[in-house]
Amino acid sequence: MSGFDVVVVGAGSAGCALAGRLTEDPSLRVLLLEAGGSDKVLEVQIPAALYKTFRTRRDWNYATEPQPAAADRRVFWPRGKMLGGCSSNNAMIYIRGARADYDEWAQLTGDPGWSYDSVLPLFRRMEDNGRGGSEFHGAGGPLRVEDPRSPHPWSRAVVESAVAAGYPRNPDFNGARQEGAGLYQLTQKRGRRWSAADAYLHPATSRPNLTVRTGARTTRVLLEGDRAIGVEYVSDGAVHQVFADQVILSGGAIGTPQLLMLSGIGPAEHLREVGVDVRHDLPGVGGGLQDHPLVPTIWNVRSGESLFRGESPKGYAQWFAARRGPLTSNLAEAGLFTRSDDALAEPDLQFHFLPVKYWQQARVDPDVDAFTACAVLVRVESRGSVRLRSADPTWAPAIDAGYLTDDRDLEALVTGVEKAREIAAVGPLAGVLAEEWSPGGTRATRAELRRSVRETLESLYHPVSSCRMGTDDQAVVDPQLRVRGIEGLRVVDASVMPTLVRGNTNAPTMMIAERASDLVKAELGARAAVPA
Repeated sequence: MSGFDVVVVGAGSAGCALAGRLTEDPSLRVLLLEAGGSDKVLEVQIPAALYKTFRTRRDWNYATEPQPAAADRRVFWPRGKMLGGCSSNNAMIYIRGARADYDEWAQLTGDPGWSYDSVLPLFRRMEDNGRGGSEFHGAGGPLRVEDPRSPHPWSRAVVESAVAAGYPRNPDFNGARQEGAGLYQLTQKRGRRWSAADAYLHPATSRPNLTVRTGARTTRVLLEGDRAIGVEYVSDGAVHQVFADQVILSGGAIGTPQLLMLSGIGPAEHLREVGVDVRHDLPGVGGGLQDHPLVPTIWNVRSGESLFRGESPKGYAQWFAARRGPLTSNLAEAGLFTRSDDALAEPDLQFHFLPVKYWQQARVDPDVDAFTACAVLVRVESRGSVRLRSADPTWAPAIDAGYLTDDRDLEALVTGVEKAREIAAVGPLAGVLAEEWSPGGTRATRAELRRSVRETLESLYHPVSSCRMGTDDQAVVDPQLRVRGIEGLRVVDASVMPTLVRGNTNAPTMMIAERASDLVKAELGARAAVPA
């Protein structure tokens, strides 16, 4: 097959945004390939059902290698395998990160186009905030952002207790400052999930210049010398090849490095070890992986009903009739950004407070009314890797998250547990919570809490940086997101982030796609303008 200007591999957060933006230009013919299927199921649309797609056919269902610093446990990593990708099964929290994150990106890449002042207009362009437009927010963009529709009373109690504990109140984590406590804004529209597919892809499917193929698993990038000319994919048991002027990989921090390495682009020695012919030695592919680790602290409650009772006839009636009630919850309704050490210039801890028992990443449904405070490390020093297990593309790659390989990460998370306890002990939350269920009140010393952190650490599902952009020898893409040494090939997803942002990564991933769409349009437009 031929006749496409751009083929985009992966219809996740970045791929949907790219397809939507690129096809606004009617002269660009775009093919979007997605290994998964439709997102049109209630488990996706109902916000509180987010975890019900985990470990199903709509989830890649990854797990890390045993993590030595986390009690040798394999940690579950769900990744969306459907239109919308992880924006179709995430907690819908709309966070951009701190100004310092993007200014650091600009410094690391040498490109001022990644600075906060440069990316803020992109965030505003993509946003349709229910509060309206402002200096920090947009109105009229494709991505609907709203305040929680029916927040649980315990979530409001969290904010008041955090203020009572000495933390500033913050009604807008994406405004002038990030630090403080408040309720999260969400990628929802009138009580329903509003994913990247809802925002960008579905409105574009009627355009004649967009072709979307689901159930199409891409197995390699087709190369002609040092140029990408298309991709090979499998659909319904048949192998297909498609050719395009530009190939864009948007498979995420796991899928993209895996596909590059399967195509012979990556660290040469590793590729030879697994039997892949080396086409281009690019040492940084799959290296530098980072993720936000979390540690839950859980309390039983004195009285009141947690969200696990929301899945009831009454709860469903409220959602179907008016898109209100407990099923509109994203579970993690309230949050806090703070510092584990007052000497730090920026927050390194984020808290997700859940009016429900959230244990072992929802492997089992909650059984009692309980409350959870997740301390999340958002300034991570540890790094891991993604590597092939086999040259067979159906094999899941080996994921080493590198959790707690830097002791600074461990100490910050221990402080996070201590801060969660401080907040729980004051203000209105103190009247709600009973005994601590995990790690348990008997674990009081930092040595005991270190052991607890290692035993209970989980992922917040924010892998990045496995194909990071930069100018050094380990950078995979340049600041314009072009794969170094290969023409016609770009990476546009969370894997290109030079470092983790301070906060949830979904909005930053879509912002990257917004900038990439401008870069691609400018490049293809300039190429078309050159006389034959």
